Amino acid sequence: MGIFDSRTAVLEKRIGLLAGWGRYPVLVAQSLKQAGHRVCCLGIKDHADPCLAELCDDFHWVGIAKTGKQIRYFRQRGVRDATMAGKLFKHRLLFGRGHWLWHLPDWHCVRNVVVPHFVTRSRNCNDDDFMLTAVNMFAKGGITFVPATDYAPELLVKSGKISGIRLTEDQRLDVQFGWQIAKQMGQLDIGQCVAVKDRVVLSVEAIEGTDACIRRAGQLCKRSDFTVVKVAKPKQDMRFDVPTIGVGTIETLVESGGRVLAIEAGKTIIIDEPQVADFARRHEVAVVAIEDGLKEDYRDAA
Repeated sequence: MGIFDSRTAVLEKRIGLLAGWGRYPVLVAQSLKQAGHRVCCLGIKDHADPCLAELCDDFHWVGIAKTGKQIRYFRQRGVRDATMAGKLFKHRLLFGRGHWLWHLPDWHCVRNVVVPHFVTRSRNCNDDDFMLTAVNMFAKGGITFVPATDYAPELLVKSGKISGIRLTEDQRLDVQFGWQIAKQMGQLDIGQCVAVKDRVVLSVEAIEGTDACIRRAGQLCKRSDFTVVKVAKPKQDMRFDVPTIGVGTIETLVESGGRVLAIEAGKTIIIDEPQVADFARRHEVAVVAIEDGLKEDYRDAA
């Protein structure tokens, strides 16, 4: 192989993409293509955006529990490195009526996931345990998962006032309070988001997701003007379940009566940041990205 051929081989490295719901997988696929990679994508049924079929070099729909099929798909296409992006509606997959019919586990999944997590109960069913089981399964099959942000680092939000609106003193105190609670919830692997008002917890994210957490806070706080804090877990594995926000998050916040969204800089993915900033500004919502809500100097960023 000559110099030109070797360079071409590097540029055309085949990267696997396991795509869930939302625009995040689309943006990751675009970044991979722009970098010269060939993208082999598995779209999770009922989740992934159909436009990925046109965007990626190779595309196939798959049930989330067809882990043996997923590994074979990547191996047959020469994929050794893969990444996952997008939301999985865990409550639908586990408890939705009839939804499981789309995602019947294959034998590989039964042996490696169903038995330890649901039969013998030797493993917990929280997000981190589930996802670590998944990435370890793929690793045994010769597929190494890496953080999607390694391919699209520009999606990680930087510290600062995203919407340009400065926090009031009461809002600062709520952010500081909410940050501590959210970090503790993350430590327990319950969720990443908490809504607070006057240092009182209104709602905490669990299996239902951020939007439902925000809506519940709005139902409970008729005074409105509450604060939402969304952070990474203290020992966040950047390969999966990375906190993510987009315009939809701000729309839900506005509809529910919230006025502040504080997120963790450097560890939160922001989808379509210019649109997020514009929408928040027009609706007078303060969106701030801070590095550590417990530091005294966090005020400078907010």
